[in-house]
Amino acid sequence: MESNQTSKKAIVVGAGLVGSLWAVFLARRGYQVEVYERRSDMRAAGYTGGRSINLAMSERGWKAIEKAGIREKIEKVAIPMPGRMIHSVEGELSFQPYGKAGEAIYSVSRGGLNLELLSIAGSFPNVQFFFDHRCLDADLERPVLTFEDTGTGAVKTVEAPLVFAADGAFSAVRYAIQKTDRFNYNQFYLEHGYKELSIPPDANGRHRIDPSALHIWPRGNFMLIALPNADGSFTCTLFLPFEGEVSFEKLTGNDAVNAFFKKYFADALPHMPTLLDDFWGNPTSSLVTVKCAPWQWQNRILLIGDAAHAIVPFYGQGMNAGFEDCTILDAMHDELDGDWSRIIPQFARERQPDGDAIAELAQRNFIEMRDLVGDPQFLLRKKIAARLHERHPDFLPVYSMVTFSNTPYHVALEEDDAQNRLFERVLRLEDAEHNWDGVEEVFGQWLNGKLNS
Repeated sequence: MESNQTSKKAIVVGAGLVGSLWAVFLARRGYQVEVYERRSDMRAAGYTGGRSINLAMSERGWKAIEKAGIREKIEKVAIPMPGRMIHSVEGELSFQPYGKAGEAIYSVSRGGLNLELLSIAGSFPNVQFFFDHRCLDADLERPVLTFEDTGTGAVKTVEAPLVFAADGAFSAVRYAIQKTDRFNYNQFYLEHGYKELSIPPDANGRHRIDPSALHIWPRGNFMLIALPNADGSFTCTLFLPFEGEVSFEKLTGNDAVNAFFKKYFADALPHMPTLLDDFWGNPTSSLVTVKCAPWQWQNRILLIGDAAHAIVPFYGQGMNAGFEDCTILDAMHDELDGDWSRIIPQFARERQPDGDAIAELAQRNFIEMRDLVGDPQFLLRKKIAARLHERHPDFLPVYSMVTFSNTPYHVALEEDDAQNRLFERVLRLEDAEHNWDGVEEVFGQWLNGKLNS
């Protein structure tokens, strides 16, 4: 199959993070790649940094970036966050490491990363971009896609024997497949929305708060988070219910916004001189989870990234999961001799349980971040889990499994259920923090499969 690949054509719909990365992988294998994107070319405007949504790059993402050959470039602007910095209502700080010494997640700019990926994809002579092209339809009877040039209004059809749909949570390609028989589709919105805010650099261009942590202000049913940028600023996100006693609908004017921040995020407020401009200037966005099956159509159209498995951002795995799609597909290309009629159905079948699993884990982590990080029992569980990992290196806390390894997500979800059963028993022990004999005994029983409830 390798010998005639130069004559092969692949279409990628969507030039976001996953689409542009996958174009790089295909180009390296000699495919003629056409990438269609409804937005304008961000390379034309350039990227100024500092104000885009930030992402937490972890092991799965780095693996893909390394394969794409841009790890060094991204590392220069990625900021390591070895743990969470928890801010109490009173302004007290407590640091919770994410993993072992030397392990960290990395704050990277979505815009900056997308720009790098577009640039590297565009450097291949066999990659052609079509910006301002909105996908109108995917013909399921014959291999054709229809696009509208949003600049001219012209509509054109494109031959598309091999299609990778990386066009996001509201994928136009998936929408065409959704209308077919026996296609399962589920979308679920949280009652919470989010709004981007910012902490600008201080007068000297430095970070106003500690840049070596992901900052969280957990407040039960809502929270504020902040991730550092290379330019000295922080990108903040407020997660808050749309409606209810404490909600976006109650924040109706400047006084209400200021009073809300003064009450719940008093230590952040002095660092947010642009709060009101940000609050009214940035949209309130919703949080959706998408699950669907199958991820492919007739072995020639494949959904990847958010088009297949959009998730809420609370495990920092949306981009990492989409990038992992690329590395897995690339490895399958070798295993199955580049035969897409085998690769596409196999990938869709084997990867889908992982998409469903990370969606569930992300929902669970939302509760952890907004609710449990200040709970003494939760903190004790973290402490005991870290100690067990020290004494039994094969025992990996689920967060480490998801973030610092390439363990399949569905395995991590099974482990989360199992570890919840373990700690339910451990935390019932008298003085569990110091009763290591008791902890080891319960752990031994759990390892031997004696803890089933």
